Amino acid sequence: MKNKFLFLILLIFLTGKITAQPTFSGDKVSWHGFDRYDFVMDESTLKITPFKPDPDEKNAVKTPEKGQRRCIIVVPQKAAAGNPWSWQGCYWDHEPQTEVELLKRGFFIAFITPDPGKEWDAWYKFLTEKYGLNTKPAFVGMSKGGVNEYDWATSNPDKVSCIYADNPAIRPTAFMKLGELAKNDIPLLNVCGSADFLLERNTLAIEKRYQELGGRITVMIKEGPAHHPHSIKNPKLIADWIESNMKLTPEIRPDFANAKFIKSYYYSLDNSYPYLPEEKTYAISRGPGFTKCYERYDLERNSQWGVTGMTVIVPEKAASGKPWIFRASNITRDDVVDQQLLAKGYHIVIAPLTEQSGAVKSQWDSTYNFMVEHGFSKKAALEGKGAASGESFAWAIENPDKVTAIYTENPVMMSLMSKKVLLDNLESLTKAKIPLLTVSGSLDPWLTDNTKVLEQRYKKSGGKNTVLIRQGEGHFLTTKDPEVIVKFITDNTK
Repeated sequence: MKNKFLFLILLIFLTGKITAQPTFSGDKVSWHGFDRYDFVMDESTLKITPFKPDPDEKNAVKTPEKGQRRCIIVVPQKAAAGNPWSWQGCYWDHEPQTEVELLKRGFFIAFITPDPGKEWDAWYKFLTEKYGLNTKPAFVGMSKGGVNEYDWATSNPDKVSCIYADNPAIRPTAFMKLGELAKNDIPLLNVCGSADFLLERNTLAIEKRYQELGGRITVMIKEGPAHHPHSIKNPKLIADWIESNMKLTPEIRPDFANAKFIKSYYYSLDNSYPYLPEEKTYAISRGPGFTKCYERYDLERNSQWGVTGMTVIVPEKAASGKPWIFRASNITRDDVVDQQLLAKGYHIVIAPLTEQSGAVKSQWDSTYNFMVEHGFSKKAALEGKGAASGESFAWAIENPDKVTAIYTENPVMMSLMSKKVLLDNLESLTKAKIPLLTVSGSLDPWLTDNTKVLEQRYKKSGGKNTVLIRQGEGHFLTTKDPEVIVKFITDNTK
């Protein structure tokens, strides 16, 4: 109760107003124990008027007469702050358990007969402007309903909060506009059966593309079922996801992330396998609904190729002293070391790349200065893999007072940033007592001429270099022992 009261106060403070629960006109009937109001829309004039359904409709809805659309709004007993609502545009009352659960939580439930068009726009305007429902509803769509919700949402990305799609299909035109959803920070939840004929070319295709676009997409693949049954019998997981993704307050960015930074997300693609007792099966589950998800900010530079500036990935809560990792290469979804460091409160900063020149010292310097000017630690831990390790060493050699530790994997000691022979210029690092940790595969082709030489020369000059060799591994490591690496970094950034 106390948390709800504080949220209400915050909502009033941020919006400057409180939205009263609307009262709908017309006759009402019962829908799963809640008040249901029916309307009919004239397709030519878009006029919406109250409508009294036939008693034999019960919880369902009949096909409207030609030239008309049937519209429904179901009202919670007490509206949640901000008058949130979910919108369905096909198969009304099919597997309604999620909507019933949302009603219990104070959501309104809306429906209009398909397909999307000016009629849907008029229904949205009717509910938001006349009755004061939230301007960003959640969407619920099953099968063809998924087609409808993706059609309308990709054409109106500023009017959607989140999308739950169940065994959905998607048109090519909507698929091509998924970037509009990602730009508007709209999270997706796709639930599908493992034997569904739509899985591979729809849900999995949407998942892959949305991840590439930097959007948040959570996927649940029920083991065994085909296209039916839709949804899951216990609606808590889906309702929790929808409720947590309603946009009721303005976005608050970190102080460093001005308008020049493009926001996206970073999260692991690891699968979990929760049991669904009501379905008597398991579900392959991945994405932000099941793993930690972090905000990512990319600095957009004036380039015909798009984003080429620095990247900052933000932990949920910064560790004391605001430590950060200065990476010399792009991050992948399976970078478990960085994921553990994010969980410990470290910011991950990826150095910029120039279109034709690769790493440039002046840009690394600017990135470092930018972070320090925004209150981050004056000493960063450097991280590099392969040839990117050389760039880490090149910058560290010129800036030993700004480095606390260097961690590299299968290092290749060459650099586009510096003309120096890196292995002949390690003295500044040893004088600054910068510890090194190198992880290499025993089959790495660069092992002898790089990892081994680096180990010998650094130790000979009095430096501390811990080298871990992964037997049977090559240049692309599959075993990293992230706990050892994370401990090395955290021990050296206190």
